[in-house]
Amino acid sequence: MPETPFDTIESGQDYIHLLMEAIEESQREVDAEIRLSPGQDGERRTQALQLVALNLNKLSGHITKSRRILNDLRTLRRLLREERKPVAEAEPVSRVIGAD
Repeated sequence: MPETPFDTIESGQDYIHLLMEAIEESQREVDAEIRLSPGQDGERRTQALQLVALNLNKLSGHITKSRRILNDLRTLRRLLREERKPVAEAEPVSRVIGAD
């Protein structure tokens, strides 16, 4: 089966990371445009840019939530595959430190 960019949770996380970088860059550009937009003559343009900024902010929130969900899925996969010990089975801190 041919490999695709979304075969693993980790590759999905990489994509989400790149998408978040693009959103942040766009937010910076739009914020700069808003600051530079002309006064009364460009009021309609300023309002449109503010709407773009609002939607980019909402998109950023959705991407942040998606990143958290992917992290949760990766953790659950590791637990199910026993790649990681559950917290209840982990060694007590006193034993790790060497105190009795």
